[in-house]
Amino acid sequence: MRQSISIKIFTIALLCLCINSSVHAQKKPRFKVIAFYTGKEDQAHISFVHEANKWFPLMAAKYNFGYDSTSNWGNLNEAFLAKYKVVVFLDTRPDDPAQRAAFEKYMRNGGGWMGFHFSAFALTPSDFNADWDWYHNEFLGSGQYASNTWRPTSAILRVEDRKHPATRNMPETFNASPNEWYRWEKDLLKNPNIRILMSIDATSFPLGTGPKQNEIWHSGYYPVVWTNRSYKMIYLNMGHNDIDYEGKTNKDLSHTLGNPIEDQFILDAIEWMGTGKRIVDK
Repeated sequence: MRQSISIKIFTIALLCLCINSSVHAQKKPRFKVIAFYTGKEDQAHISFVHEANKWFPLMAAKYNFGYDSTSNWGNLNEAFLAKYKVVVFLDTRPDDPAQRAAFEKYMRNGGGWMGFHFSAFALTPSDFNADWDWYHNEFLGSGQYASNTWRPTSAILRVEDRKHPATRNMPETFNASPNEWYRWEKDLLKNPNIRILMSIDATSFPLGTGPKQNEIWHSGYYPVVWTNRSYKMIYLNMGHNDIDYEGKTNKDLSHTLGNPIEDQFILDAIEWMGTGKRIVDK
């Protein structure tokens, strides 16, 4: 009798062990994402960094990919990056020559990259000089920052290319989350390596509320999301939340994430970079 009970207990324990091992195996991330950030400058960028570092882990758990984040740009080296399929720049870009070289090598070897808003910013003279020719002129193709709208407002975006894996789930137009929209030095339409995915639709004009008149756009063509055909990358102009500067509370007045269409695009883009596929096939 005792032997029979012992056998049953052993069988149950073995079964539990097998189940736990199976669950653990299923939870192993299909690929890993590493996000770099600085989080020390504009409160609007800091707000987005905090928002992203809460949202991405939730999405990673739901769609079974790994997500890590770090403010240590020293980790932007070949050995560290070898563990990740996708690199994300949440706000800034590296300044150290060795870090820049490691990132360029990673991208040339087929790594994935997603950059938000300020990660493309460059202006000479400023704290972020246009001193990285490969990144700003070849990789992004945008050159220096030229101007922006103010204050952060929503815009109707037109999906210019719905054949890309990251945009096949998207409608022709949609309302984007509030953002400070950038204009660039270089005309991306003239760059054969650049594939524009989204631009500001003309129905958005006038865009911005000022108070300066040059911060309100009344016409023009403004790409806001694009990829470079030579790399597995996507840049999004989104990532600047509205902040209560006037009231001096620094409270968030808007968020970037939580917009279902934008969120799906980001997830499909990450999936494309990590696996070559999309999360949702329709």
